[in-house]
Amino acid sequence: MAITLTDRAADRVKRFLEGRGKGVGLRLGVRTTGCSGFAYVLEFADEVAASDTVFEDRGVKVLVDPKSLVFLDGTELDFAKEGLNEGFKFNNPNVKDTCGCGESFSV
Repeated sequence: MAITLTDRAADRVKRFLEGRGKGVGLRLGVRTTGCSGFAYVLEFADEVAASDTVFEDRGVKVLVDPKSLVFLDGTELDFAKEGLNEGFKFNNPNVKDTCGCGESFSV
């Protein structure tokens, strides 16, 4: 099982954490929502929960709760700028379908 980050994503997370002044890493999860069933949840983590699985890639810790791990295994987190838009992108090999708006996915 693994969660990885591209260089761009790792650099962006490090800058966010430095600017924030605290945090142990990034928490990645999924929640039930949207037209396709699941949506990604991405937030800063100030502590590691006992049930978290911790991945470290390119100097960034990524924490995943046990319920989300099965949906996220193998995911690569990227950061992209496209025109005026920028944000994190999830390259998840488990995704079978996405909704038209791009906000949710199914496995």
